[in-house]
Amino acid sequence: MPVIESTSTILILWAVIGYVMGSIPFGMVLARLMNLGNLREIGSGNIGATNVLRTGNKLAAFGTLVLDGGKGAVAVLLARLLAGEDAAQLAGLMAFVGHCYPVWLGFKGGKGVATFLGLMLALAFPVGALCCLAWLVTAVITRISSLSAIVAAATSTFWVVFIGPGAIFLLSAILTLLVFWRHRENIARLRDGTEPKIGQK
Repeated sequence: MPVIESTSTILILWAVIGYVMGSIPFGMVLARLMNLGNLREIGSGNIGATNVLRTGNKLAAFGTLVLDGGKGAVAVLLARLLAGEDAAQLAGLMAFVGHCYPVWLGFKGGKGVATFLGLMLALAFPVGALCCLAWLVTAVITRISSLSAIVAAATSTFWVVFIGPGAIFLLSAILTLLVFWRHRENIARLRDGTEPKIGQK
């Protein structure tokens, strides 16, 4: 098998693995295991940690946050270990896509914030840590999860430019655009001043 074809096959394999890992709906799984109800019928109907928090169960919300972030990080780290940096970036991207558009849920998934932060931590820890810090500071000041996510994503390419690695600039830009796209309805509510705050039902 030619080298180029072999490389393409490996990248496709890791794209599929990343997607499958990302598409595991941990929020729904934890909500069901902990008898919290159907997330689709709670709050925004989203499967992420912010909506899990609306059930009133902080442990379930924290678990969802960790697991959704973890699946992005694990996809990146496994791909990097077994197939190299290109595979790691592709697996991370597809883990994000899998979370947002899981085939098991009719392609109606979450906003991808925790998965974004997890894969950024795995791709470039300093950049990921600064994105997490940006999310936390914004959340403490505004208590608005969606705005925190938008700020964290928007700063990612800034951090990449100034502290590197430059190799993930394109990926960080794509992920930022995807985060903004997934939050387009939130952005409209932010403009209108009707976006709910963290913990509001």
